[in-house]
Amino acid sequence: MHVPTVAELFADGRQPEVLFWVGCAGSFDQRAQKITKAFVTILNKVGVCYAILGKEEMCTGDPVRRAGNEFMFQMMAYQNIQILNNYGIKKIVTTCPHCFNTLKNEYPELGGNYDVIHHTTFLQQLINEGKIKLKEGGSFKGKKITYHDSCYLGRANDIYEAPRKVLELLDAELVEMKRCRSNGLCCGAGGAQMFKEEEKGNTRINIERSNEAIGTGAAVIASACPFCNTMMTDGVKLAEKEESVKVMDIAELIAQSIE
Repeated sequence: MHVPTVAELFADGRQPEVLFWVGCAGSFDQRAQKITKAFVTILNKVGVCYAILGKEEMCTGDPVRRAGNEFMFQMMAYQNIQILNNYGIKKIVTTCPHCFNTLKNEYPELGGNYDVIHHTTFLQQLINEGKIKLKEGGSFKGKKITYHDSCYLGRANDIYEAPRKVLELLDAELVEMKRCRSNGLCCGAGGAQMFKEEEKGNTRINIERSNEAIGTGAAVIASACPFCNTMMTDGVKLAEKEESVKVMDIAELIAQSIE
């Protein structure tokens, strides 16, 4: 799979229309790498002029800032901003709500001003423009799909419609959990919780959330965040429902159904 880097395009005197920010999960986590590949497959099919930073991309600094290390966050952010500004990057798309939130809302005060889009919104735009055409009677036709709202996409950035609009195109039946949209329940990984042991309690959040999703009777739990994906997958495994319930990113669902 050849994915162009900004440096390669720059050497040819070209500029990418969009920079695809892969993020740490999308780069290093085996499960999230599949989401990255699915999204790149869509970009290639649609013919978007995109590129990634490759080895020049550092973590946005979201987990360290959430964990309280402000100094480390600013160091990482300044390094990223310098690279992005040197290349003259204007538009960034990312498959991770954590990267999205940090680049969009926290980089401007450090001098990084970009048009940042989450991949669900980007996919919706491509569909609206008629660039993404889905197969008739695709693999999800008539199946029940439930969508889990990521905290950083939903409550933090008010993006509720785009992912649902994309899912509606799959000809599937969208079933909502009781706690959804602005009332959604966290998967348990946000705020750098992904990287630490949880505090004592009666139930792990991801188990409670996964059981809610399984309770809808859905065959697919759709997510739009690599962390949510991990937490929901763990919950489904624990409930021993791996055979009947799949946890998939919206990009993977579209990549499977695209013409």
